[in-house]
Amino acid sequence: MQRLSKMIAGDLKFWLMVMGAALSFTVTQHGGQLPQEETLSVIVQGSDIAALSAAVQRFGGDVTHELAIIDAIGANLTKSQIGALKNTGLVKRIYPDAEAHAAHVESGPSVPVPTETASSEPAPSEYVPSELIPSEPPKHLKYRKDKHARDTFYPTMIGANELHKQGFDGTGVTVAVVDTGLWKESSWLAKNMYNQKRQLVRYDAIADKVVHGHGKWKDRSGHGTHVTSVMMSGRRTRDEIGFTGAYNGVSPGIDIVSVKAFDENGVGTYRDVIRGIEFVVVNKDVYNIRVMNLSFSAKPQSHYWDDPLNQAVMRAWQAGIVVVTSAGNNGPDPMTIGVPGNVPYVITVGAMTDNFTREDPSDDILATFSAAGPTVEGFVKPEIVAPGGHMLGLMKKDSRLAKDHPNFHDDAEFFVMSGTSQAAAVVSGAAAILLQSNPSLTPDQVKARLMRTARPAVKTDGTLAYSVFQQGAGLVNIYDAVYADFDTGRGNASLNIGLDLDGIQHYGGPANRDENGNYYLMGMQGDGLTWNGSYLWDNAFLWDNAFLWDVAFLWDNAFLWDNAFLWDVAFLWDDAFLWDNAFLWDNAFLWDDAFLWDAGMAGQTATTNAWVEQE
Repeated sequence: MQRLSKMIAGDLKFWLMVMGAALSFTVTQHGGQLPQEETLSVIVQGSDIAALSAAVQRFGGDVTHELAIIDAIGANLTKSQIGALKNTGLVKRIYPDAEAHAAHVESGPSVPVPTETASSEPAPSEYVPSELIPSEPPKHLKYRKDKHARDTFYPTMIGANELHKQGFDGTGVTVAVVDTGLWKESSWLAKNMYNQKRQLVRYDAIADKVVHGHGKWKDRSGHGTHVTSVMMSGRRTRDEIGFTGAYNGVSPGIDIVSVKAFDENGVGTYRDVIRGIEFVVVNKDVYNIRVMNLSFSAKPQSHYWDDPLNQAVMRAWQAGIVVVTSAGNNGPDPMTIGVPGNVPYVITVGAMTDNFTREDPSDDILATFSAAGPTVEGFVKPEIVAPGGHMLGLMKKDSRLAKDHPNFHDDAEFFVMSGTSQAAAVVSGAAAILLQSNPSLTPDQVKARLMRTARPAVKTDGTLAYSVFQQGAGLVNIYDAVYADFDTGRGNASLNIGLDLDGIQHYGGPANRDENGNYYLMGMQGDGLTWNGSYLWDNAFLWDNAFLWDVAFLWDNAFLWDNAFLWDVAFLWDDAFLWDNAFLWDNAFLWDDAFLWDAGMAGQTATTNAWVEQE
């Protein structure tokens, strides 16, 4: 009898919560019905997503996504339904999922302000293989004919052109691209340089549908196609004599998993992007996915570990996938690195440009739009930079970007575009080549190898031309990364991603800010390491063996920035998003400590780095 009474009481409590959730639909005032409650798009995190889904449905909500990668579901709920869901004891965290809008950032041409002339003599590569791989393909393969072959230049800028001649082209490696889709009708993307069909898989994270092989593929934006083209185009590079042995794309032999998570305007949602990342992680062994390219960015509004998209990205890295992200196009000011580029584990890429003088590397500069670090947690970002100015790639002429900027399209297949999106694609292609050369490398080892062999910009006196918070370790050099004959160690050596994801430990980096507002690395102060202006680019300087940018401090309940760490109130989550113990939803609705909107996660956006003026 006592047991029966408890069951009845439990059922009564449940139905009272249901009635409370539905109250706004039934209450009338002065004879008229109150307006229907607004439905909110949210991400609900908990330990049992099946139970969460059942509870949402019982309360009349709509389950839209299962996001097992972060132990969450996507749902559409009213405030009353959210309040009822909180009381079930199933919820760990609730995040809003606002619609994301593409950022068309406009910036003027880059104007360098050098203090002295940089050396025009590039240093020769230190790593020359003792025995070159034959430059001719196997006898049963023939190069594709391409009477319209052009030189895209950026493979040459990072040393990939010479590797192409030696057989290093990314063959056997699959790269996942989470973006706006892919223009499959371009034969130079559907087939590799030997006219063989690539392994192509398309997953539409918005519709939750897989398209294999010959299905109808779409990229109404053009952004995803251009990024993918930079990475893998099989078009041949041609000079005045003929075929040079190199290709337009950095890794023309790779296979591709194209994940569509953004529409033609570069608009997406956290829920769709996370679902796309989950597809990549779940299918990494099925398609041999070793690299994932994320050429998009959002403004950070929480610590890196408390952002649901970042949590999915960290799971991908933990699963053994090299994650390459764009720094964002909101530079050149400090602390402008976006999500997920602010994750300390991934490879975050900034952009440099040849300054429209492709044959003269002495005046190469950092792109003015390239976002810079440090992150709020004090990490050095970006890790490396890559070509990202006036990048030549493939795009369908009726794509949104091509129609919006027709003067940058050749009315056939090629489109010129700038951005850290393109720079990230270059590094993703480079990572694929590195993994082809040594498939046993882990993501941490790939990161360390690319950073250790990068070439920073320096002035003629050997000091850095750009802060480490602008250029990281320097310009990627994939030739040296492949042939380096020393132990490059591993990146993230002082971080534990498992403890981070489990919420046991979080980390802060070595960046600090002095009383004059300059940023520096603690224990490494010097003329080359503080924030400074734009100078010229040179590749004659190498980091020493001990400088791998992987220093981190433990961030837990006992850790506070010490007295020397001078983040002031101006670098909290701006005036509208101060970090405190409660976030006011509206005047009548206050979340308690366990259900914060994470200091401004409401309104969070994930955007493709769609457009900047050419540099």
